Amino acid sequence: MTSTDSTVSQAPADRRVSSWWRMLAVALMVLLLIGWAASASMVEQLKAQIVHAQAQLAEQPQITQVALLVDAQGLPAMLATFTAKDHKLQLQRLNEVKEGREDSMQVWALGTDGQPRSLGIIESKYKTLQLPVLAADLQGAMELGISAENKGGVAAGTPPSLPWLFKGWLVNKAI
Repeated sequence: MTSTDSTVSQAPADRRVSSWWRMLAVALMVLLLIGWAASASMVEQLKAQIVHAQAQLAEQPQITQVALLVDAQGLPAMLATFTAKDHKLQLQRLNEVKEGREDSMQVWALGTDGQPRSLGIIESKYKTLQLPVLAADLQGAMELGISAENKGGVAAGTPPSLPWLFKGWLVNKAI
């Protein structure tokens, strides 16, 4: 026998893939598909949550104007914020000044024309309260002021009868 005959007589090497490798490949493919489906589902859920959060944010009232009213000594007395969507002027007392039994605190919008326009009477002694105010009521207003008036305030179209308790610039907030 020659050396070439010895190589021919040997059995050819087994080239088939083991069944364990096949099962492992199938299992990995299944895991890959499950992972892809889970990630696609999570992305869709995240998109839905973002859309929901944006819709909630759009419905929240946005403060459009702010005023810090100060007393005669220049100390903060009242914070006023206006939300155009809700048509509310929210007032927050920053000091302990309150109206007496026979007095009312009346809120005024002061425009460039110098004529104060009444926005309403503060009827609550709580720290925070709201007045219904339309955006048109604040149109052209540069300042807000609060005066102490006789119980019930002054008649419509009448300027304040007593001096200003608090006064402050009305600032349009950038949205």
